[in-house]
Amino acid sequence: MSPTSGPRGTQGSQRIIAIANQKGGVGKTTTTLTLGAALVERGRSVLLVDLDPQSSLTIALGVDAQGDSLYEVLGSTMPGTKTIRDIVHPIAPRFFLAPSDIALSRSEAGLMMRLGRESVLKKALADCHFDYMLIDCLPSLGILTINALVAADEVLVPTLCEYLALRSIALFYQTLREVRSLNPSLKVLGILPTFFDGRLIHTREVLQAMKERGLPIFDVRVRRSVRFAEAALAGESILTYARNNPGAEAYRKLAEVIDESQETS
Repeated sequence: MSPTSGPRGTQGSQRIIAIANQKGGVGKTTTTLTLGAALVERGRSVLLVDLDPQSSLTIALGVDAQGDSLYEVLGSTMPGTKTIRDIVHPIAPRFFLAPSDIALSRSEAGLMMRLGRESVLKKALADCHFDYMLIDCLPSLGILTINALVAADEVLVPTLCEYLALRSIALFYQTLREVRSLNPSLKVLGILPTFFDGRLIHTREVLQAMKERGLPIFDVRVRRSVRFAEAALAGESILTYARNNPGAEAYRKLAEVIDESQETS
């Protein structure tokens, strides 16, 4: 089976979702990997796109992408020499990765010199055919993240329930408004509370503040668990490493909500 022509699910249309937040340490990579695995459990075909030069997603899946990563696809001041088809790694049946390595950091500066720089990733993904493509974004609002938001149909925002997260989300929404001049159809799929601890008053207060501001918060809470880190060290998702863990169940619920939605958010 060609990795760029995987089986389609029964729902029909392909969906590209950027997992993004300018704040680091909020669980973007964990969300990309685990949500992808949960969608595969539901019979969907999924491509994970590691757009972070730190390559945490690629490393977590045990892939060595040196010389065969998204850098070779996106390029820098000059276009890349490979296609997504050339670099895709199979992870499991219906589950694939477009990997990253540190060389991708050169794209961040180099793309600024090119015409159409905001749409390079969108063009690279144009001949990929999966039920879902999940883009793991780096913790910044630079040109690589802009590329993800231009390529995406929807954006999912993992966040901590902390005071500083409110400001981070406000800045991110400002960026989304600007990106919609390039991608008018971009929708916010939802905000996902991660590292959640409902016992803390501060956590509950911040969550309430988000609700009062009308933010689209998923009715799913991903609680802090060491099993996520252990699963990454084992080179797998928590769904297979600790399948009955509450974190695994949270992402299964998230996958169900997303997969059954009609993109009305």
